[in-house]
Amino acid sequence: MPQLPDDLDAVAVRRWCSLALDALGRERAEIDAINVYPIADGDTGTNLYLTVESAAAAVEAVFAAHETGITAPATADAVRAMAHGALIGARGNSGTILAQLLRGMAGVLADGGDAAHLRLALTSAADAARQAVAHPVEGTVLTVAAEAAQAARGEDPDLRTVVTAAYEGARAALAHTPEQLAVLGRAGVVDAGGRGLVAVLGALVETVTGQAPVRGPRTASGNAAKTPVTVDGGSVVGLPVGGTPVEGVTEGGLPAGRLSVEGPLDCPEDGGAGPAFEVIYLLEAGDEQVARLRTRLDALGDSLVVVGGDGLWHVHVHVDDAGAAVEAGVEAGRPYRIRITHFATESGHDVRVQAEPAQRAVVVVVPGDGLAGLCTEAGATTVIARPGEPPASGELVDAIRRAHAREVVLLPNDAALRHTAAAAAEQARTEGVRVALVPTRAAVQGIAALAVHEPDRGFDEDVVAMTAAAGATRYAELAVAERQSWTMAGICQAGDILGLIDGDVAVIGSDVPHTARTVLDRMLAAGGELVTLVLGEDVPDALADALEEHVREGHLAVDTVVYRGGHQRAPLLIGVE
Repeated sequence: MPQLPDDLDAVAVRRWCSLALDALGRERAEIDAINVYPIADGDTGTNLYLTVESAAAAVEAVFAAHETGITAPATADAVRAMAHGALIGARGNSGTILAQLLRGMAGVLADGGDAAHLRLALTSAADAARQAVAHPVEGTVLTVAAEAAQAARGEDPDLRTVVTAAYEGARAALAHTPEQLAVLGRAGVVDAGGRGLVAVLGALVETVTGQAPVRGPRTASGNAAKTPVTVDGGSVVGLPVGGTPVEGVTEGGLPAGRLSVEGPLDCPEDGGAGPAFEVIYLLEAGDEQVARLRTRLDALGDSLVVVGGDGLWHVHVHVDDAGAAVEAGVEAGRPYRIRITHFATESGHDVRVQAEPAQRAVVVVVPGDGLAGLCTEAGATTVIARPGEPPASGELVDAIRRAHAREVVLLPNDAALRHTAAAAAEQARTEGVRVALVPTRAAVQGIAALAVHEPDRGFDEDVVAMTAAAGATRYAELAVAERQSWTMAGICQAGDILGLIDGDVAVIGSDVPHTARTVLDRMLAAGGELVTLVLGEDVPDALADALEEHVREGHLAVDTVVYRGGHQRAPLLIGVE
């Protein structure tokens, strides 16, 4: 058993994230099954899981990057990473609110993790989440968060007492949500988002006390309550919290043997069909621009939640005009990681009927918007890896699901994503998808693999051809040194331009053009037929013209192709085939 913490230090935060992820993994299907508000799309548990997965991955990255390896990172670094990871990985209405809850806690816990700070953190979290929601509703996760904070108030200096009180307060609040929100009462379920928050707080109890708490909402008698599952939009089947589905009902809450329908099992509270689209994106913008954005989006739709701060925001809204919601983000700042989900209206219920899956698809991770457009035109499903924001395995699994194919070729395009991609592939296989992971280590290798992809030939043959094309592509990138350090090419200084070939520093230069030419010469010395150049957002076209001319003059039989990568980490990516 790990040593029990006296306060929430970085190690405790790391364990909390891990235990919360485990808890949501166990309860994901049950939480999905009781999801009827604000729209019954059956994905609250999954969205919460993916949000916490992103938070946990960010905390792990802090530990991995810690240089000494002797002492743990600072608590402030861990809690801020947790909050940032949740923000960039937040999914759906529930995940977005959870991200704001964690952000509210992090702002206080960065200054200390004792009982007094935790009490303040819980209050700060509840207040921040309520302020982020355009029209707060009682009987939701907001109520559960507020009651958890209220229950934790007092003067007791013991961290375990505070954590346990918060958890018990959340359980009690969750049990009363059907009385506060009519749609929950009619369906005979507790609030799904609140149920997820109880799981997260339960993980905090286990982190601090070393013992897993009683799961589920608390009844008036103090016993664990049963959480019914809505079936066919009306009839209710009892499902014990933490138990297994009753006979004849699938984990998703549908009767066994029925045609699977992805999405809502009930109508919104007002009895109408609700907006047609869910729109989510990250947004780089200032506070004033976001204030105007809130007003505009509130007029366009409902379920509006805007969380974040310090220039980075996560926007979630349900609307009928998805284009207008995105345009509002463009006017406010720079939106990216835009996700639009369509709910087709049928017979007064929102449903998303699954089309027949394609035979084969390619899922590719790309470092910028430009390559995302290129790969999408080639028929691939893309995942954008923003600088400092590598995708979590849940995001890759989600992309595999969106590809909606029986066979999927996964191109991670980053050596650091090998384990993440492998985990995503394994998860997808458990869902019946045949997945092949081609271990591409750079975007240019992914481009080469995608260029030879032929969906009409045999799966194994296609994978072999794509793997061979990727393996035959040497890759390089230019980067700016952040500090003085030792490299395989010598000592670099902060601000130097580094030319990395196949992942290792091979050239140290003072400017991008000269360093790029040197890297190209070294790569082409071993031969090659095609050079691929991927330019970053701020790199002028003149550089591409100059490098094309350099290749043409020194290597007559070599062709050059140029792409715009958009907002990517490296100013220049180079591939040689």
